[in-house]
Amino acid sequence: MFPVLGGTARRCSRALTLVLLCPLLCVPLAGCGSESVTPSVSASADPVERDVRRAVADWSAAPPAALAAIPLEGWSYEVSAVRVDGVRAFARAQLRYRLTGYDAAPAGSAREVELTRAGGSWAVAADRPAPGALPQLWDQGPVSVERGAHALVLGGSGQSSGSLSEIAAEADKAVPAASAAWPRPWAGRVVVLVPGSLNAMAALLGRPADEYRGLGAVTTGRTGAGPAPADRVVVNPEGYGQLSAEGRQVILTHETTHVATRAATTSRTPLWLSEGFADWAAYRDSDRTPAEVAPALARAVRRGDLPGELPTAAAFAFGGDAEALARAYEGSWLACRLIARRWGEAALLSLYESSGRDSLPAALADTLGTDSAGLTRAWKEDLAREFR
Repeated sequence: MFPVLGGTARRCSRALTLVLLCPLLCVPLAGCGSESVTPSVSASADPVERDVRRAVADWSAAPPAALAAIPLEGWSYEVSAVRVDGVRAFARAQLRYRLTGYDAAPAGSAREVELTRAGGSWAVAADRPAPGALPQLWDQGPVSVERGAHALVLGGSGQSSGSLSEIAAEADKAVPAASAAWPRPWAGRVVVLVPGSLNAMAALLGRPADEYRGLGAVTTGRTGAGPAPADRVVVNPEGYGQLSAEGRQVILTHETTHVATRAATTSRTPLWLSEGFADWAAYRDSDRTPAEVAPALARAVRRGDLPGELPTAAAFAFGGDAEALARAYEGSWLACRLIARRWGEAALLSLYESSGRDSLPAALADTLGTDSAGLTRAWKEDLAREFR
């Protein structure tokens, strides 16, 4: 995520390692069938339930016409339970689909399909997220689609084609920048969701809106290797709109770097390394000075508040002191910048990869030939020198 403090951009783009089974925005289209629903139709012995299941199967044979602009494939509803209440019925189902060219595995969404009976037959009257499930972007209203050379941008209700085109152009720049910083195999493309408002963004992510207020964007996805739905970069239209052109580009490059490095990122990867690396990629070709990029940390060091350790996972928690959060991101960036300058960019990449497999002490010893105390000492010396 990328917070906006005092009207200026700060690097706080935390990648949420959420497995969003209903990625708000995106994903593919190829064969639109209901093959996964059909078995559940014949499996039911109750004739009324069987009719309900058949009605859902017929209705879900292809994506709704309103979603025609979204590149969807593998669209299917798998019914797990049916409840009949007179002339109404409710089917619990799992929606599965892919964004064509982006999702390596199906995305999913728990749904509740409501049906009504008239003249002896069942017809779908409503389709909504199951209780407790996250909504899809299209549950919030019409979805607009913009395509870039490396990006698919899905806009929520109220988003103009002009603003979505600008974001697609910014994402098209972010992808090669991320690839230059992370010269490892990855998809080389990104899905960006742009909800209609901060509240709509929060609803898609299932968190309070205040947690995202002032942030430019977040990334959702599964950590580790293996087939998975493509990460979604979810833009906060309110926070993003407050940023300068440079700030927006930094945000999307940061978030796209999270997408690029996802296969190498695991629960072992320290947050200071994953967030610092994403900022390092975003500022890699910038001529900004450390004082310009890390103003909160610069102020702290100059008043004698030199941090005693690299940022811990707790330092990245949202909802607390915004200045402290900014210092955590800034310090992480400066740690990665130091590693790239002292040990080399190749060593920084190796450390990232190794830390996702091994303990941090082992990764530091293998890639940098030092330990946590040695790296921390070098980092503190660098901070004191940069901000004296």
